[in-house]
Amino acid sequence: MPKHFYTLLIIPHKKKDSVKKFLATPWHFRLTGIFSAVFLSFFGYCAYDYLSIKLEQMELANLRQMASTQQEQIDTLQDKISFFERKLADLRQVDEKIRNMASELTGKRGKAAAKDKIASREQLRGIGGPMPADEAGQDKLSNLNHHMDRLLQDASAREKSLAELQEYLRSQRSLAAVTPSIWPVTGWVTSEFGRRTNPFGGRGEFHSALDIATKLGAPIQAPADGIVANVEKRPDMGLMIQVEHGRGIQTLYAHLFRSAVSKGQVVKRGEVIGYVGNSGRSTGAHLHYSVSLNGVYVNPRKYLP
Repeated sequence: MPKHFYTLLIIPHKKKDSVKKFLATPWHFRLTGIFSAVFLSFFGYCAYDYLSIKLEQMELANLRQMASTQQEQIDTLQDKISFFERKLADLRQVDEKIRNMASELTGKRGKAAAKDKIASREQLRGIGGPMPADEAGQDKLSNLNHHMDRLLQDASAREKSLAELQEYLRSQRSLAAVTPSIWPVTGWVTSEFGRRTNPFGGRGEFHSALDIATKLGAPIQAPADGIVANVEKRPDMGLMIQVEHGRGIQTLYAHLFRSAVSKGQVVKRGEVIGYVGNSGRSTGAHLHYSVSLNGVYVNPRKYLP
């Protein structure tokens, strides 16, 4: 028997039960301690592992919920991008139609130059479009980002294109407003622009205007917007009006009966500026109508329909 041992007594509450006695040595206590430590370590590991699994399950559930929400957001974003793309496609068609109409309005004489101006950003059009097939296997969000970049690039190009078109149409409208494009009076041309025989003496001369015969007192309309530069009487031209239209364009109306405007007055296309007469050197009631560009007389028919 070991020299050192311990006695463990188990005494029941009931007197009829016998007392139980156990003998334990220090080796038993050490073994019990080791077993208890191993058991507690195993229990602690199982508890930690169980809690870790529960936390991972909760995190996985949250990630699944987040993924579902993100997928809904991606689907919504894709729908918006598709809508944006369709709007850009419609905008491209409108841009193209306006440009074609503007090009037609310039007419044959300026079509080549206008075509260069209008189509200066031709290479920037048509950047958008469906997503490429080679991106089908890539991440969906990455595809949307790439597609959105292309759409933003197209939108930027469209903004520049429309700004250019707006500026072009504004300049064309401004140019059209000051271009003498209507007949100042209704009548028949009795003397064209160019070489002719002088009605007073029969000598050859250069005629710098159109002579338009019509009834005495017929109203004369301004063929374009402008400012009255001069109203005066001259022995040869009679009562005459000069209108400055800008961009180097000036018109002159001579042999008038009466003026309806004064120097410095602003006039609009179609506004009555005077009345046909027979003043100055004239063989009958008519309007002497001339157009000069940067001080050089040009054929008025160049601007008339």
